[in-house]
Amino acid sequence: MLPSEIIITDDGSLHPTNELIESFRTLITVPIIHIWHEDLGFRLAAIRNKGIAKANFEYIIQIDGDVILHRNFIEDHLSLARKGHLLQGSRTLLGQSYSSSLLLHKSIDINIFHPDIKRRENGLRIPFLSRYLLNKYRNRFPLYYARGANMSFWREDLLKINGYDEAFEGWGHEDSDLTLRLMNNGVKKYIIKFAAVVYHIYHPEKKNKELEDKNQMILQTTLQQKKIWTTSGLDKYWGGEDDQ
Repeated sequence: MLPSEIIITDDGSLHPTNELIESFRTLITVPIIHIWHEDLGFRLAAIRNKGIAKANFEYIIQIDGDVILHRNFIEDHLSLARKGHLLQGSRTLLGQSYSSSLLLHKSIDINIFHPDIKRRENGLRIPFLSRYLLNKYRNRFPLYYARGANMSFWREDLLKINGYDEAFEGWGHEDSDLTLRLMNNGVKKYIIKFAAVVYHIYHPEKKNKELEDKNQMILQTTLQQKKIWTTSGLDKYWGGEDDQ
């Protein structure tokens, strides 16, 4: 199943990315919206807000740029979507050597039994079991913990909290803050297991401890004050950024 539109939010990449996106337009009939802003550091919250502001449909499925999707990924998210809920999926982690081999051969044919894989159980797709376990699965993290590589939500719910908090800069915690504020506003979180499969391509993580600590403090404020709305959010982009 294909999406109704593809929105690529581009946090300051160079011209080759734009050329690649233009080549995609000739291969598929799905509309592609490319939103770019200047590279002024890691501004994931801001560029995602710009993408949400341009979305033309009521349901948004969000991924990162470093994942390979199972062919049924879109179908799984849509089949499990329920009003008043958000969905959080998992990742299968491809190791460095296996990732390099796949990229070298331009292959998306994933063998989940390859030895250079972690969390391979997240690569299993068992739809009936996924539906049974929906919202029953719990892990060691707080329920609001989230990673944006595999999430979906209703656009109207994001508007009610003003999207991502752009006080988050640098790696970490902006997805958890968004999830927590949605939950503070009454949205329930479903955790997807054995469906909506994504494979994460290995790359070194570039973390800035000072910024991550600052982001953690913002998240703790949201938790303690039961915040819902951010004053630095997506409302600033209505009628704003041009598409590429």
